[in-house]
Amino acid sequence: MIKKVCWLTLLFLLFFGSIAFAHSGRTDSSGGHNCSDKSKAKGLCTGYHSHNGGGTSSSTSSPASQPAATRSDKDCTDFGSYDEVVNYWNSKGYSATYDPENLDGWGNGVVDDGIPCEAPSGYDKTKINNSPEQFKHQQDETDMANGEEQGYAQGVKDGYQEATSNNSTTSGSDAFNEGYTAGYDKGYAEGKSKIDSEKKQATDDGYSLGQKQDELTLPDKYANHAGLKKAFENGFNKALQERLEAKKQEFTKQGYNDGKKDKHSPPNGQEDELVAAYETGYKKAQEELRQEYYDKGYKAAFSLIEYKDPGYENDKFNSWFKDGFNSNNEVKKIEKAGFSLGQQGEKISIPTEYTKGEKIFKHYYELGYKEHEEEQKKTRSAAASGFGLAALGWFGRRLYVAKKMIS
Repeated sequence: MIKKVCWLTLLFLLFFGSIAFAHSGRTDSSGGHNCSDKSKAKGLCTGYHSHNGGGTSSSTSSPASQPAATRSDKDCTDFGSYDEVVNYWNSKGYSATYDPENLDGWGNGVVDDGIPCEAPSGYDKTKINNSPEQFKHQQDETDMANGEEQGYAQGVKDGYQEATSNNSTTSGSDAFNEGYTAGYDKGYAEGKSKIDSEKKQATDDGYSLGQKQDELTLPDKYANHAGLKKAFENGFNKALQERLEAKKQEFTKQGYNDGKKDKHSPPNGQEDELVAAYETGYKKAQEELRQEYYDKGYKAAFSLIEYKDPGYENDKFNSWFKDGFNSNNEVKKIEKAGFSLGQQGEKISIPTEYTKGEKIFKHYYELGYKEHEEEQKKTRSAAASGFGLAALGWFGRRLYVAKKMIS
């Protein structure tokens, strides 16, 4: 009896165990079941779905076609979140063509798009191994890297050659073009920085050469780049110009010293600019010298009643002195004021503004006063003559009257 019970128990376990392997313990006779409210809330499924794909499965890898040892009989409802679905899918290495548990396409074996169960809205599908989105993302990354590499190379070249920046291209995908633009901008900035640094060095080298010699000798390393060549030449010319300016200052000073001595001796065999610098200095000194003698003549006019030649050995100095003497209009005012005061017969009193020409003022005051005295003398003489005539007339009349009375 005991043996019969054992055999029945063994057969019962073998029978229901085989069913458990086929249906994972939670499927109906068709190999599927309805989604629970919990799974719907998690967004893992929305309705009835099958585990074995049924008779309409288009999957090339159903659980029944795989060895039992490789199947875990997972269902979308077995996961607590979609991230768990993805982690499980990725860990198994599943794809649209290898999905032994029919997790792809809600487990019904119809939609094989490489996306397990149902991805929530907005989920980053690039996390899902072997998904179209991941493949595209990887391709975009590759394209972007290639575009950045090519753009960088072209940017460095254009920046170094100082060409106009052009970071656009239409030779590849959107990702390639985006990478090209980013790479080009970076490369262009680096190329520009590199050439700017080299141009500064070229300028310094040119300047150094220009300080030593007058003839330009262009080094080979600067000959094949227009910007470097120009920078070297600019540095060289700057040094030449500074040297020329220093020489011009020397010749200007020489001309000035000669001009002060009234000795004109321009340099022979020198550049026109240096001769001109000498003449500039000489002319400046001559003008200052002329002003000195002009001022002496102007000042002398305050003390000289009449012009007197100063007797300089250089006739030019005498001429400048005389010009200054004759230009002194202040003296003319002093002369007029002094003469007027004397002419009025006033006592001499020199206004403050005329004290520097005191001698002139007194001289012309005396002339005016002398004229005043002469006028006074004439007036007195005329008065005396008039009185005599009047008296004579009166006497004559008295004689006439007397004669009348006698007769």
